[in-house]
Amino acid sequence: MSLSMTTPSPAATDRPPRALSNELAAQVGRRVRIAGWLHRRRQLKSVAFAIVRDRAGLAQVVLRDGRELLAELPEETVIEVTGTVTANEVAPGGVELTEPEVVVLGSAEAPPFDLYRPRLNATLPTVLDNAAVSLRHPARKAAFEIAAAAVAGFRRHLTGDGFTEVHTPKIVGSATESGANVFRLDYFGRRGYLAQSPQFYKQTLVGVFERVFEVGPVFRAEPHDTVRHLAQYTSLDVELGFIESHVDVVRVLSDVVAAMFSGIEERAGHALEVLGISLPRHSGEIPRIHFSDAMELLGRLTGEDLTGATDLAPAHERRLGEWAAAAHGSDFLVVSGYPMSKRPFYTAPELGRPGYSDSFDLLFRGTEMVTGGRRLHQYADYLAALAERGESPQSYEGYLSVFRHGMPPHGGFAIGLERFVSQLVGATNIREVTLFPRDLHRLTP
Repeated sequence: MSLSMTTPSPAATDRPPRALSNELAAQVGRRVRIAGWLHRRRQLKSVAFAIVRDRAGLAQVVLRDGRELLAELPEETVIEVTGTVTANEVAPGGVELTEPEVVVLGSAEAPPFDLYRPRLNATLPTVLDNAAVSLRHPARKAAFEIAAAAVAGFRRHLTGDGFTEVHTPKIVGSATESGANVFRLDYFGRRGYLAQSPQFYKQTLVGVFERVFEVGPVFRAEPHDTVRHLAQYTSLDVELGFIESHVDVVRVLSDVVAAMFSGIEERAGHALEVLGISLPRHSGEIPRIHFSDAMELLGRLTGEDLTGATDLAPAHERRLGEWAAAAHGSDFLVVSGYPMSKRPFYTAPELGRPGYSDSFDLLFRGTEMVTGGRRLHQYADYLAALAERGESPQSYEGYLSVFRHGMPPHGGFAIGLERFVSQLVGATNIREVTLFPRDLHRLTP
C-alpha cells in the first residue's frame, strides 16, 4: 500500500474513473478508484481494513502494508483509494479492494460519536447540535433519502395528471389563516409575516391553471413543544378545480400517496433496508368514517362521553388508527365532516349538514398527516363566513378579490412531509427526520 497526503493531479492519464461502492461487484479483477469518507478502521495483527463510505454505500479496502499510517487517520477523513476489485463474500457488497493506493483528500477531526455503529449512541440534542456530522450516519441519512424519493413520486404523479407546479411567496402581507400563530417581520418598514401556508395563493392559481401543486416551507409560530410539532416544516400542497365534494379530493390524495410509495420503492429501496422497514398497507381505497360516527365509535371503545366534542385528541387518533388496522387492514383512515367551528373560514360546509364541514383529515397509523377539503368559491359566501367569525374582510381584500371574477368549485390538501416520514420510519420524535429542526428552542445549526 502507498499513502499520500497530496491531491492527485487532474491531468494524470493513468487514473481510472471514479466508481461508486455499489458498482464494484461488476468490476471484479479490474483496477478502480473510489473516494469517500473513512467510515471505520479495523486493525488486526497482519492486516488492516478501511471501510470507505460514499453516497451509494460502503466499500472495504484491505491493507497489508502501511497499517500504521492508517491508524493515524481519524474516522471521517476524506480519502481516495485506487485498488483491484477482489471477490470476498463476507465484505460489503461481496467485494473488496486489494493492493490499494490511498490518497488523503481532506483531513478531519474525530466526530463526537461513532458513525459506524448501527445507531448513534448520543442524545437527540447532541445529535441535532452536531447535525453536520450526525447526518452522515447511514440510518439518519436513510430517512432523508426516503423523503426525497417520496417527493419525487409526488411530483411525478401530479405532473403526469395535469397539475402545474407553482412557487408562491413565503413573505406575505397578512396572516394566512388567522391573526395568531404567525412570525412577524420588518419588511422595509412595514409589517410582514412568514406564510403559514400557500393556501390563498394555490386557490388563486386554480383560477389560472385549474390544477396546481407546490413543495415548500411553511411557518407556524405555535408554542407547541411536542414530539410531532415544528415551527417550520415542508408542506406538499395540492389544489384542484371543478370538484363536487371532498370525496374528489380524497381520490386524488389516495393516488398521490400510492405514487409517493412507488417513488420510495423505486429510488430508496436501500434506505428501507438500512432502517429495516417495509412500506405500509395501501391498496388504493382508503376507509372513511364521518366525524360524528367516529365520536360514537370512540365512545364505545373508550367509555368516554364525547358529546359536543369538536376535534380529535391525539389519543383518539391513535385509537381510530388501531380500529382501521383491525377492521379494514389499513394503515390509513379518512375522517371527514369535522365541525365547521374547527376549520378555517374558507372551508365549505358539508352538503345537507351545514354544521359539519366538507373537509377531512387523513390519519396515518393513528396520527393526522393530511388536512384537506372543499373550499368556498363564491364571493358572498366568504363575506358571510368572515362576518360570522367577527373578522374584517379588509384584512383579506387581496385574497377575496379573486372570487369577484369567477372561481370554480375547488378543494385540495396538504401533506406534512416530516410527519409523513416520521410515521413511515417509526421515529419517536419528528426532529429525528428533520434536517435542521426549528422549534421553540432551536434556531441553529
